[in-house]
Amino acid sequence: MRQMQGLDASFVALESARTPAHIGSTMIYDPSTAPGGFVRYRDIMNFIKSRLQLAPMMRRKMAKVPFGIDYPYWVNDINFDMEFHVRHLALPKPGDWRQLCIQSARIFARPLDLTRPPWELTIIEGLDNVEGVPKGSYAIVTKMHHSAVDGASGVDMMEALHTITPDIEAPQNVDEWRPESDPSQVGLFTRGMTRSIMSPIEQARALSKSLPGLYRAAQGFLNKEYDVNAIINAPRTRFNGMVSPHRVFDAVLMDGKEITRIRKLADGAKMNDVMLSIVGGAMRKYLESKNELPEESLTAMAPISVREAKEKNTMGNQVSGMFVPLGSHIKNVTERMEYVNSETKRAKAMTHALGARQTSEMAKLSSAPMMNIGAYLYRNLKIADRMKPMFNTVVTNVPGPPVPLYSAGARVVASHGMLCLIDGLKMGHIVSSYAGDVSLSFTACREAIPDPDFYTECIRESYQEHVKAINEMEKKHPNLAAEKTSNAKKAQAKKAPTQKSAKKAPAKKPAAKTMAKKASANSATPEQPAAS
Repeated sequence: MRQMQGLDASFVALESARTPAHIGSTMIYDPSTAPGGFVRYRDIMNFIKSRLQLAPMMRRKMAKVPFGIDYPYWVNDINFDMEFHVRHLALPKPGDWRQLCIQSARIFARPLDLTRPPWELTIIEGLDNVEGVPKGSYAIVTKMHHSAVDGASGVDMMEALHTITPDIEAPQNVDEWRPESDPSQVGLFTRGMTRSIMSPIEQARALSKSLPGLYRAAQGFLNKEYDVNAIINAPRTRFNGMVSPHRVFDAVLMDGKEITRIRKLADGAKMNDVMLSIVGGAMRKYLESKNELPEESLTAMAPISVREAKEKNTMGNQVSGMFVPLGSHIKNVTERMEYVNSETKRAKAMTHALGARQTSEMAKLSSAPMMNIGAYLYRNLKIADRMKPMFNTVVTNVPGPPVPLYSAGARVVASHGMLCLIDGLKMGHIVSSYAGDVSLSFTACREAIPDPDFYTECIRESYQEHVKAINEMEKKHPNLAAEKTSNAKKAQAKKAPTQKSAKKAPAKKPAAKTMAKKASANSATPEQPAAS
């Protein structure tokens, strides 16, 4: 039995029927690579069962302390039943991409049963009319409570439930799992009372760890090394306020090589800067069409993982965050990229001064009773409708594996992230990479985005504008294109020693390329073919 930390417990406190606090993904699988060329529900069940030892959080449930006087605990579920957690359904005809997005959003809107290990997998068949997806493919919608995982540990879970080859082999030399009896409520209450008495000491320790960072941040602010305009000037938009129980979801696939090229629009730009600029352009287009575009730039909160290597496969959240303007007030793509790049550097400087690890410690300053009371008042007094927002959306980057993954022998064709919403945040974005592709997906309240198809088109257009801008820049400055070719040759030279082993891997299916074209609508020019 182990206790949650402050940030983990906050997701439990903020949970409501309208705002379920889980994260997850929609992944599509091609079963043609599996033994026999098909995968049954039973095959998926047996495959997951054989690998549960690699993801111990999947068999742990919450044990809440009576009256909420202390943070909840995690305990191995003595009544664990995997069939409860793995569901199975099929899309009605015609079974296209839009229906899959609607079904994924509908599944994601339902809260998890917190009396059991807080996760679900829903297998969805009937995808034969999703353009570019091989016939017989299926999707799996995953849900895992945010108190148990963050983006980084969610990737650990995905790796535990997948292999890098189609071969199906049970893992060896893993620790045996042992169930635990439910803890006594009297014992939890007694322990909680004891911890409440010691709480001021724990809070003082957490504060002592945070004070140096706060001092450095104050010094930097006084010296004008950075500012807090991103938080102060965040405008109120339709993406802020109380959240409804209804969700929408969609995703756009982009070519990772194109994203790397776009980075050259601003000196020293990173992938995050590119994606923030694309999101800023998409939100600008959407709000402009509604005559709601504010003069100030929209602001995004970008989570930062502080999880160390030794904390791999551990439960809970190890994240900090920074606040970055999206440049939505700037129409020109190159100018927006330069603006976002500059503001990101300032935000990183402030986060570095505070200390990302120390910032996550600040969540321990709130005791469990105060956290529960605060969440109750925030929710029931509808404070999100009354206060000025600190940010307008979330853009979180979850790096995935660069090589194909397999589950029960079926190859992962595409992977799109999904995230939870809380009152005050009606839309969030996830940037995830997989096998050379970059997915930009969004989860939103249906009241904020009643027309998700249109917002998806805004993302595509914003992406295309960035591709067009780098194409024009490379025409004006041929040395940029030459640098690209030189870097490509260097990368190929580095890969040369491993080409022999790489040939053993199955070739990338042409259908996956077709899907990428459809999902991302990559622009094609005579000089630059459409991305795969």
